[in-house]
Amino acid sequence: MSNSLPRIVITGMGAISPVGLNNRETFDQLVAGRSGVGPITQFDASRLPSRIAGEVKNFNPTDHMDHKAARRIGRYAHFSIAASTEAIRDAGLNLQQTEPSRIATLVASATADFSFIESQMFHLFQNGPGKTNPFAVPRASTSMAAGNVALHFGLTGPGFGVSSACATGSHALATAWMLLRAGFADVALAGGAESAITESYLESFCALRALSTRNDEPEKASRPFDRTRDGFVMAEGAAVLVLETLEHARQRSARIWAELAGIGMSCDAHHITAAHPDGRGASQAMDQALKSAGLDASQIDYINAHGTSTDVNDPIETRAIKTTFGQRAYTTPISSIKSMIGHSIGASGALEAVTCVNVINRGVIPPTINLEQPDPACDLDYVPNQARVQPVRTAMSNSFAFGGQNCVLIFKRFEDQPR
Repeated sequence: MSNSLPRIVITGMGAISPVGLNNRETFDQLVAGRSGVGPITQFDASRLPSRIAGEVKNFNPTDHMDHKAARRIGRYAHFSIAASTEAIRDAGLNLQQTEPSRIATLVASATADFSFIESQMFHLFQNGPGKTNPFAVPRASTSMAAGNVALHFGLTGPGFGVSSACATGSHALATAWMLLRAGFADVALAGGAESAITESYLESFCALRALSTRNDEPEKASRPFDRTRDGFVMAEGAAVLVLETLEHARQRSARIWAELAGIGMSCDAHHITAAHPDGRGASQAMDQALKSAGLDASQIDYINAHGTSTDVNDPIETRAIKTTFGQRAYTTPISSIKSMIGHSIGASGALEAVTCVNVINRGVIPPTINLEQPDPACDLDYVPNQARVQPVRTAMSNSFAFGGQNCVLIFKRFEDQPR
């Protein structure tokens, strides 16, 4: 891509996760190898095969908005506003001194307020029409993660949601990157938010045999790349990043955490849920991300894996990494934070993006916990069980979703010189 296009930098980050209510707490707990997975408390899960999840604990929406506003929107939207508030504060972004029409909002969700949708359907079937909540439609819209953030902060630039299942958060960041480079905005709030720990949603994944049923040891249930893995763990959370053109960040003397140096996207066009067995779509997206960043595989210091802990995904991702990285695949550290916080679907790519930026700035790689019996088909360096202190200049984040919708992001330590 042309070097004349604007460079896009990250100036702020916010996170809500099963192990922390802010960015710093979340990353500290990830580095410590702490699991946020436990028995489900949001509803009675006793009838389900999988009764565990990565729930966000001790979150109070009225810490971030007034009571009336909190009642009108769902938990995923609460998360999106909380993470956005932290990201804006972290960026030192004064919204009163920034033209609102030049701030884009691309906070995304794959499922929107699934709990509310479920309750309204139950109410309709039990009581018939006529009593449906008037907020049902906006709360059911995946675009309203972005919509609620824009309303809360008065942002009038491009604002919409993208939705690509497990790659949603990464695609939101990639879309923001493209909008900023194309000149549609100077600043973007981008990321993902999700809260879909509900009975019908989990039952659907149980029917697919995709969820772990290690109910007696919830903290050990998510086991990416381990031979004894039996599925992923549903989770919730949010992460939002403030992206800016380098010129805009310089004009306001902003602290820069990292550069979003390149993106890659592809579609397997193979199956409605499974990735292509040879990982061709995933490898294609990694190749494209490297090309757009002007890097080769030897320059990537860390890979944050999609690493879901499913029988199908983990070996396919391993295969794809080998295709793109060749022999370098065996010496590049790789880890999956889903081993600790589970899989938050539309928020996962954004939480992993924040993790990559933190790794670059703090020089420590979170582990893949519960990796006790490595799968012979997964034979790379997954940073097992203990964090690794290691300088990281460039980090790749992988997101591979149902339908083979792939998105790869490359983050780079910021250097104040032309690429």
